[in-house]
Amino acid sequence: MRRTIQFIALAGAMAWSGAVVAQCDTIATLCEKNITAAYIPDGQFYRALLRADEVAEFDLTLFGGTTYRVAACSGTSDGNLIFSVYDKDRNLLYSNKDYNNDPYWDLVVANTLDVTINAELDPSKANSGCAVLLIGFKK
Repeated sequence: MRRTIQFIALAGAMAWSGAVVAQCDTIATLCEKNITAAYIPDGQFYRALLRADEVAEFDLTLFGGTTYRVAACSGTSDGNLIFSVYDKDRNLLYSNKDYNNDPYWDLVVANTLDVTINAELDPSKANSGCAVLLIGFKK
């Protein structure tokens, strides 16, 4: 009996995690519209399942002399995800919160820069969901 309960619990957890992955895949596909043909995706996956006031952090290096597009999505419509870009000293470089939660931002990098991108759900629009960031660089 104990093995049966453990198996059912494990199967349930696996099914739930599969649903979360599928949700993130769907959101990523919808978010790709913000990485236009002028940009080449960096090939990395920046995803996190968020609840309530949780914040996901993504660290990356942006190389000098490059124009980047950061696209951020959660859910099936734009504006659900707030993202903020900080330099290594935690100085705020940009937040889409100041721009009506726009789903993307183009950033021209003069010198190589290590950044942290924080992503959180807009509490007035969603209380849980998958946060997806896509990064592309201009051709």
